[in-house]
Amino acid sequence: MNLSIDLPKILEDRLIAYCAAQGISQGEAIKRAIDSLLSDGSPTPYELGATGFGADKTHGGDIARNSKRLLREQFRAPIDR
Repeated sequence: MNLSIDLPKILEDRLIAYCAAQGISQGEAIKRAIDSLLSDGSPTPYELGATGFGADKTHGGDIARNSKRLLREQFRAPIDR
């Protein structure tokens, strides 16, 4: 869809400066602004889970590399009853 709008000079200057600083085209900046304006405000799945990503620091991030050893240790550990 092509759309033509007249922007006040000050808004045009701000758009140009923003695009230069962000390294994006004016069209891309306007698309992002409209998408943000029209979004329902619901957080994305990433935003919902962001605080939990990488939260398990008990194994120093080597879970995939050491999964067999960690499972062996877990299942050989005495059961607390």
